[in-house]
Amino acid sequence: MMLIEETAVPLAALPVDELKAHLRLGSGFSDGDVQDVVLESYLRAAISAIEARTGNILIERDFSWTLTRWRDAGGQALPVAPVSAVNALSLRNRAEDQELIDPASYRLELDAQRPVLRPRSSRLPAIPNGGVAEISFTAGYSQTWGGLPSDLGHAVTLLAAHYYENRNESGAGDRAMPFGVHSLIERYRTVRIFGGGAAG
Repeated sequence: MMLIEETAVPLAALPVDELKAHLRLGSGFSDGDVQDVVLESYLRAAISAIEARTGNILIERDFSWTLTRWRDAGGQALPVAPVSAVNALSLRNRAEDQELIDPASYRLELDAQRPVLRPRSSRLPAIPNGGVAEISFTAGYSQTWGGLPSDLGHAVTLLAAHYYENRNESGAGDRAMPFGVHSLIERYRTVRIFGGGAAG
């Protein structure tokens, strides 16, 4: 299985000014533009880290997900949430021939934690032997920062500030995530079921 981010978080959606205020950075410095680029990079890193830990997409964007088999042909749980639209479903065989599936044959079951692709009949279309299914979908809470749940937005700000303040230290990973961030995102960390196992 492979999840690919097809579109990036737009710069306009990043709360660079809010992070500056949180860090109490002054304005009017000659390197202001340089600081903006640095803060943008830490915001993107913080968003990625929190999305990876929660399985929740913050700023809305497009994804594609390929898988070799359905976990349940009666309904396939999608790998992230919340999903607002399934844009396409296609099947590819070993020879890379692609079949676009009629959108009238499936539907999105909306769920804040575990959205599901459901067939309108009894089963999703069979994936060719040695082939893959590719699902293109749109996921995310909001197109703008102001539309995010406040706790997730605050968690990103705290984590980005942590990255900025510890930028000269080596080592990262879970050990670099402050306790306050863990507390803010804990309720979003549900166990998510994938094609062959679970991740939480």
